[in-house]
Amino acid sequence: MKRVIFLIGAAAIVTAWSAVVTSALALEPREQRGLVFARANCAMCHAIGASGASPLPMAPPFRRLHERYPVDSLGEALAEGIVTGHPSMPQFQLDRAQIGDLLAYLHTLER
Repeated sequence: MKRVIFLIGAAAIVTAWSAVVTSALALEPREQRGLVFARANCAMCHAIGASGASPLPMAPPFRRLHERYPVDSLGEALAEGIVTGHPSMPQFQLDRAQIGDLLAYLHTLER
């Protein structure tokens, strides 16, 4: 019985991982780089994917940012350094390439 439960759990993990890999592969290179940046720098607080809650409840999910702001308008704030998005948000200042990559990824969440 334990083996069956283990196999079911392993199959679920493989299926979920496969979906993540498949969706990442569907992204253009800029979008993929933006996703990698978001995973490394933003996912500890924000939900960065198409579903799920943000780990920090006051941090808006990335998939909803376009409802609050025109995504392209975020580029200037990212270049100048976002000082506050929510009270515990660290200050970020991205270079031009990182901004383009992150905005490209954010646009994929509008689809």
